[in-house]
Amino acid sequence: MNIGELAKRTGLTNSRIRFYESAGLLKTVERRPNGYRTYPPEAVMVLELITTAQAAGFSLDEIRTLLPPDLDRWDHGGLVEALRRKVADIEALKMRLTQSKAQLVALLEDIEAKPGDMDCATNARRVLLRMLGKDVEGPTLEADDTRLLGKAGRRRSVRAG
Repeated sequence: MNIGELAKRTGLTNSRIRFYESAGLLKTVERRPNGYRTYPPEAVMVLELITTAQAAGFSLDEIRTLLPPDLDRWDHGGLVEALRRKVADIEALKMRLTQSKAQLVALLEDIEAKPGDMDCATNARRVLLRMLGKDVEGPTLEADDTRLLGKAGRRRSVRAG
């Protein structure tokens, strides 16, 4: 079949199919004497495998190592191991995202807990000090003190804080 027919069957664009071919993922391509590409029926399955694997989070390099040169000769052990690694990667990512979410929610709650009489600059300093694990006690900035944080007053304010 030609590239137009393959594109129609897979829902991919011609350029995407050519990209997969140039990336070494679609290897069953033949060229006619006129330069046109000819694809066997298995190309549909290969492209569906590629797009499914990408949707599952596999990189093109990972897919390249998983796809056998001949679809009749899959490395069962290698495939199972790769899938297990990907599941472990997703679990680790899930844990990192859960931690990041918890940190952001805590930060948001801390920012929103701004006392009504506190200006935004003072609240930002309060939140920043808490993030850095420092005591919030001690001298705090008043609303008018934020003007002192210009170029000249910046060094003195940092040392005092």
